[in-house]
Amino acid sequence: MEPKKKFLYVQTSSVETPERTYAPFILGLTAIAMGMDASIFFGIKGVTIAQRGKAEKINLPQPFGSLKGAIEQAREAGVTFLVCEESARMLGIDLDKGLIDGAKVVGAATLNTLVMESDAVMYF
Repeated sequence: MEPKKKFLYVQTSSVETPERTYAPFILGLTAIAMGMDASIFFGIKGVTIAQRGKAEKINLPQPFGSLKGAIEQAREAGVTFLVCEESARMLGIDLDKGLIDGAKVVGAATLNTLVMESDAVMYF
């Protein structure tokens, strides 16, 4: 059996640009539905999306709806969420106050490893 293809979506866009926040979740869901592995790495200002309570404030017209809903669907489907510790600290984000469910805090070296191990990498 051939190993699953791995997709990595790097989210650097923040809650300040809501129209750019949905793509990694939609594409991650699509990758999972196609039988692939999908991870979203939240770096630089993208870590703001991974803060608990931020996604509830972002809504786009249909067919997208709430960002919170897209995040929940992606998590339930098996998309992995990784939050850059250095980016969070740079922005003064208190990691102890909570991140979205299922998010794991990782270091910068993790991104390098993920890029090398992935079959495809996309940035948003």
